Amino acid sequence: MNQERVFQILLGPHVSEKSAIVAEQSNQYVFRVSLDATKEEIRHSVEQLFKVTVNDVQTLRVKGKTKRNRYGLSKRPSWKKAYVRVEQGQEIDFASMS
Repeated sequence: MNQERVFQILLGPHVSEKSAIVAEQSNQYVFRVSLDATKEEIRHSVEQLFKVTVNDVQTLRVKGKTKRNRYGLSKRPSWKKAYVRVEQGQEIDFASMS
């Protein structure tokens, strides 16, 4: 996989309460990923970028919400996130990435 595709797959970390709890308890990290990304592509991207060994990848699509505003109804875009479990003893430090 070329370096351009690696950066197109991983859009960034998804930071929430649930992702912080999952990171502490089960050594998993949550990423926003491209809608057309496969589990294998996500695995290779995380391994290349962060130099860790990936054990498991779980993906899910988050459906965009329908919101009401002064112009009527509008819809937020759908997006995809991936839960990535890394090898025991390894971790991903987002603060050191530049």
